[in-house]
Amino acid sequence: MEKIKVRIHERSLLALLAAKRLKVPAVAMVMGDTIHLHGVSRDAFLADTAWVRHEVCHVRQFRQWGFLSFLYHYFRDYLRNGYVNNSFEVAARAAESDPTMLEGVEIH
Repeated sequence: MEKIKVRIHERSLLALLAAKRLKVPAVAMVMGDTIHLHGVSRDAFLADTAWVRHEVCHVRQFRQWGFLSFLYHYFRDYLRNGYVNNSFEVAARAAESDPTMLEGVEIH
């Protein structure tokens, strides 16, 4: 099985913009193989296994769909169904309790 290498970018401008848009103090968001953080430290994020699984699920989705295709389908689903009912978010929430989600994943 191919290893999935995931980077973490703390104090990300992208995550800051998402936090402002969502009106929340802390955000993790994925672009490709990078998890962007705002309002949460790397250590605090990594200590929350469910949150890590959620974001790694999005990394896997990016890899499955391809970068631009994922963005297109994610935002199309968001516009049609909203954030909570977006199929990509539904899958990521289900992944939070999946003990296999982190298999083959290296987080740097």
